[in-house]
Amino acid sequence: MTALTPLHTLWLTETVRLREEHAGPLEDQEANRLARSHGGDLPTRIQNRALWLAERDGLRAALLHWLQGARLALIVLMVLAIVSGAGLAFAALGNGLAPVNVFWALGSLLGLNLILLLSWALGLLFAGEHSASLGRLWLWLSEKLARDAKAAQLAPALLLLLQRQKLNRWAVGVLVNGLWLLALCSALVILLTLMATRRYGFVWETTLLGADTFVSVTQALGSLPALLGFSVPTVEMIRASGDSALTLESARQAWAAWLVGVLLVYGLLPRLILAVLCLWRWQRGRAALALDLNLPGYAHLREALMPSSERLGVNDAAPEQLHHVSGGASELHSDGALLVAIELDDQRPWPPKLPATVKDAGILDSRESRHTLLEQLTRFPPARLVIACDPRRSPDRGSLALIGELARSASATRVWLLQAPPGQALDAERLGDWHTALQQLDLSFADCAPLTWLETGHD
Repeated sequence: MTALTPLHTLWLTETVRLREEHAGPLEDQEANRLARSHGGDLPTRIQNRALWLAERDGLRAALLHWLQGARLALIVLMVLAIVSGAGLAFAALGNGLAPVNVFWALGSLLGLNLILLLSWALGLLFAGEHSASLGRLWLWLSEKLARDAKAAQLAPALLLLLQRQKLNRWAVGVLVNGLWLLALCSALVILLTLMATRRYGFVWETTLLGADTFVSVTQALGSLPALLGFSVPTVEMIRASGDSALTLESARQAWAAWLVGVLLVYGLLPRLILAVLCLWRWQRGRAALALDLNLPGYAHLREALMPSSERLGVNDAAPEQLHHVSGGASELHSDGALLVAIELDDQRPWPPKLPATVKDAGILDSRESRHTLLEQLTRFPPARLVIACDPRRSPDRGSLALIGELARSASATRVWLLQAPPGQALDAERLGDWHTALQQLDLSFADCAPLTWLETGHD
C-alpha cells in the first residue's frame, strides 16, 4: 500500500473531522482503543485514530484515487499549456510570407502573460487567499478524474487545512507560474524552431508615434537582455525597419535575438523566479502544518484518547447507517492461543478442558469484560483465537462488531458455533443467519470444537 506523507495524514485527519462535524460522531471505540495503545502525544493519537477510521470507511482509498486524478488533471493542464505556448509563437511570427511587426509579435507573446501576472500579483497582495481560475480548474478536474464519490469530501478539507498556514496562495502560485513557465518555454522552443527554418523580416509600424519613440522603446526593452549577451538592433536598423523589412542578414538576426531576449527576460525569468519563490514558501509552510487542537472536533477527543481516568463505552441507540463490519487479522507480532466465549448462559459448563498451551479468556458478558480483553489483545495479540458463540442467539450488530474486532486483534481466528444443550435444538433459519454473517466477515467457523487447531495450528 502506498505510504502516506505527513501532509496526507493531516489531510485525512481534517477530512474525518469535517465528516464528523457535518454528519455526527463516527463509531470509533476500536479506533480510540488502537490510538491509545500506540501511545504518543494527543496530535499523534488523533491522527492514528483518523487513519484507522479513514481506512475503514474508504477515505484512504478515495485519497489515493484523488491523487491519481490530480496527477491526470495536471498532465492535461500541462498539455494545454504546451499547445497554448506553441500557438502564441505561431501567432507572433505568422506564416513567413509577410514581414513580422515586432511589437505585435511581442504583444502576442507577452501581453496576456503580463496581464495575468499582474492580476495574480495584485490578488496575492490585496485579496489575501487569492483563488486563481487555474487552481479551481485543477481541483475540479482532480475530483472528476478521481471517479470516487468519497473524493468529494477531500478538497474542502485540503483547502481548510492549507488556509491555516495561508498555503493556498503559494500552492496556487506554484501551479499558475509553473504552467505559464511551461507555456512560455514551449513558445520559446517553437519561436527558435521557426526562426531556424524560415526567413523572417521584421518591421514596426505606427500612425501616431514617431520613430524616436520606437527607438527608445526598443533600446529600453533590449537593455536587460543585452546584459545576457543578446544583441540589440542599432538606431539605424530600427529607423530603417520603420519603412520596410531589412534584407540584411545582420538586421534579421539582430531583431530575432532582440525578440528572443525580451521573451526570455520579461516572460520566462519572472515566471521562473515566482515559481521558485512560491515553491520555497510552500515547502516551508508545509513543514509547519499541524493540527489545530482548539477546534471543537479535536478538543472533545482529548478525554477519549488521553483519558485522565479510564472510562468504558456508552449505551447508545443504533445509528441510521452503520459502517461495514469486517473481520481481518492483526499484523503485529503475536504469540500463544486463546479461547473466549461471548454471552453464554448458565446451562453450559464452561470452559471445556483445554490443553496447557491454550489460555481461557472467560466469557464476555459485559462492557467491562469486553473492554478489558480488547485492551489486553491490543498489547499482546494471540497467534490463534477461537471465539465461541451460542447460535441460539441472533447475530446482532453488536455481537458481529465484537467478533470482527476480536478477529482483527489476532493473527488467525475461528468461530465455534456451539451445539444446543441436551434436550434443545438449534433453529435452522437462525443458524443460517450466523453462517451468512460469518461468511461476510470472512471468518472460518465450525460446530465442533477446534481445540486441536487452537493448540497446534493444524487441524
